[in-house]
Amino acid sequence: KTSLPCPSNYCTAFTFFVLFIEQDPHVDDGDENTERGNWASKREYILSTIGYAVGLGNIWRFPYLAYKNGGGAFLIPYFVMLVVTGIPLFFLESAFGQFCSQGPINIWRAVPILQGVGIAMVLVTLIVSIYYNVIIAYSLYYMFASFQSPLPWSSCLSWADSNCSSTPRVSCNVSGVLVANWTQYNITCPETDVITDPVQSPSEQYWDRVALQRSSGLDETGPVVWHLALCLLLSSILVAAALIRGIKSSGKVVYFTATFPYVVILILLIRGVTLEGAGDGIQFYIGSQSNLTKLYEAQIWKDAATQTFYSLSIGWGGVMTLASYNSFHNNMFKDAFVVTLTNAGTSVLAGFAIFSILGHMAHIYQMPVGQVVKEGFGLAFIAYPDAMSKLPISPLWSVLFFFMLLTVGLDSQFAGIEVIVTCLLDAFPKIFKHKRALLTTSACAIVYLLGLPCVTQAGIYWVTLVDQFVASWVLLVLALLEIIGICYIYGGNRFIKDIEMMLGSKSFAFWLWWRVCWFFISPSIIVVILVWSLMTFKPPFYGGVQFPVWGLALGWCMVVFILLWIPVVAVYKLMKAQGSPWKRLKTSCSPSKDWHPYLDVHRGERYSEERCCPMRNRENKQEVNVNVISSSWL
Repeated sequence: KTSLPCPSNYCTAFTFFVLFIEQDPHVDDGDENTERGNWASKREYILSTIGYAVGLGNIWRFPYLAYKNGGGAFLIPYFVMLVVTGIPLFFLESAFGQFCSQGPINIWRAVPILQGVGIAMVLVTLIVSIYYNVIIAYSLYYMFASFQSPLPWSSCLSWADSNCSSTPRVSCNVSGVLVANWTQYNITCPETDVITDPVQSPSEQYWDRVALQRSSGLDETGPVVWHLALCLLLSSILVAAALIRGIKSSGKVVYFTATFPYVVILILLIRGVTLEGAGDGIQFYIGSQSNLTKLYEAQIWKDAATQTFYSLSIGWGGVMTLASYNSFHNNMFKDAFVVTLTNAGTSVLAGFAIFSILGHMAHIYQMPVGQVVKEGFGLAFIAYPDAMSKLPISPLWSVLFFFMLLTVGLDSQFAGIEVIVTCLLDAFPKIFKHKRALLTTSACAIVYLLGLPCVTQAGIYWVTLVDQFVASWVLLVLALLEIIGICYIYGGNRFIKDIEMMLGSKSFAFWLWWRVCWFFISPSIIVVILVWSLMTFKPPFYGGVQFPVWGLALGWCMVVFILLWIPVVAVYKLMKAQGSPWKRLKTSCSPSKDWHPYLDVHRGERYSEERCCPMRNRENKQEVNVNVISSSWL
């Protein structure tokens, strides 16, 4: 809007820049819901949800579980559990969030007495986001450290102690005297007299003594490890930048962060299978070494169900939050299959890439594959870096691997922070509607500050403590209450009618399988795993270091703090209701007047008349009550 001459290209670019800066992050010309906003495209939602579901556990836990539980035999119970628990619960949470377009707290307007479950979900997500941010910081540090040749953990350098060795130390017991180089003295040593001295690999000592600067235990906090604190700050900045405009900006970022890990996995797989000894590693993973007799053991089924449940992030609130930004008539049924099957396929594919290179490392060390396999931090930051240091052009493979861990972690962190921000926006829309950038930045800053204790010299103990207490069976409790609330209190039939408002009518045969899973199979499996987990609970430890009593007490306090909100909110809802105790209970278990599709155009007769005409409801009170009661059962 100027009379001055201006080259068309420059004017166009300037106009686009101004429009981009001034655009309200909540308003988009293509949005169905202009107040909350929607995903710009179906691809962005799918990629964001895949990125959320595919986490670090797919890379460093699934391959180890498959190896431990009979190799290929583990895939049978894993996919069985995926069908009977993973897909049904993912479908349930997606539909629940999409129907009302609200976060995990406001969504419980459907069953007000269980609104504490939503608060507990947000608290779990907040606490887990703190230590997940730390794991991203570990990945950043190792990625930067990989820009050295040779890799700093390829040999024992000045930071190592006398217990560091790149090769096993073997001695022979000759008449009570340990002889290291017995072959030089022409001594024949029987296998029973060969003694292997315990040593630590360079990668293990680098992890403990350089990266973590690990202290002797939780009692010895030590100073902040500043290189990790700076990486933690960079991680928080990356997350804040990606979420600065909510799903409008993160939806663009996931085009790279959700797809790049697959490129790296394929590259590592192609490189791995060409290495000597790779076949042995794959055989141990799911090859001829598979042990089908493991199927008769209960442990393999428990591990399969647990891995399925946690890898899909059921009970965290993230699936509901991401689905709440869908358009009302989005087919979340197909989405559930796409995301869950992609997640499972990623786990299997990552296992091939991991074990092919571990097989090569075992070949170099002349050791069985089982002796070099680790899980969790041991796999990601000790075993696999050690294996990559043995490859030609090792810095390249190391940078790719840790950059992959970085992108996988960031995708999950995006959803975690989005859960927190969405709940605050839904709770206080007038205050935060035009302050999303400030709210997101504040949330990331708080997560950063709360994560500083986890980058002290005792930080790894704090990370392990939170992981073992918060991100474990607490989620099973929340998921069980979620199923009870939706299927038994709100009503399975009523929920199915809500889904049909989005998808259209379906046959009875179509819903029969989902009814069986939601009402019986899924909750039964969760109860079994929950009871089993509590009965077999062992105090957590890290690196052979036991936690002090006060540390374990703090872990239980975190659990109580999260779950305490459920009875507290339930009691508050009962006290707030009016009438007799029975009437208060019925009111607290019935949907509130604010429970309905977000937009008026989608409410139809079911919600426009029932919710907007209370006088008619009072006149037909007996009939309505009967319908409410009958809809709570099969």
